[in-house]
Amino acid sequence: MTHEHSDHLDVLRLAGLGVPVFAPDGADLPASPALPVTRVRAGERFTAARFAVTAVGGRHAAIHDGQPDCANLGYVVNDELYHPGDSLHLPGRPVRTLLLPAQAFWLKLTEAVGFARAVGARRVHPIHDAQLNDRGLASVDGWFGETLGESYRYLAPGETA
Repeated sequence: MTHEHSDHLDVLRLAGLGVPVFAPDGADLPASPALPVTRVRAGERFTAARFAVTAVGGRHAAIHDGQPDCANLGYVVNDELYHPGDSLHLPGRPVRTLLLPAQAFWLKLTEAVGFARAVGARRVHPIHDAQLNDRGLASVDGWFGETLGESYRYLAPGETA
């Protein structure tokens, strides 16, 4: 998990899956004996489901002036794919695929486009778009497509690249 916010963490679902959970050191998680958690820090490497993962970043993006932030890690998977969580922290290495936050209280579309360009991934797919209705999603998708070009592709839920 990238951070402790409820839109990124479902303790009951994770506990029911019985899978290993890795979380940022310092994340404020509900105590649950059914959910053993391995704490990780930026720069640490670990293996999850046979994938090599490197944690990067450290803090959640600022939401609003004065709002407290929290620990947030992005994860580089197999040195190929980057999930930044709720931040625009650069991965610090080239990646082939970027999972790009598309909508958030802390995000401007122009910041997301600049971040995607700075990462320079060959493939970019939006994430963090569940609060958008169909009209908003079409608008964001159109802007990303226009500004990021051939590297960008929206994936519908359940669709694979």
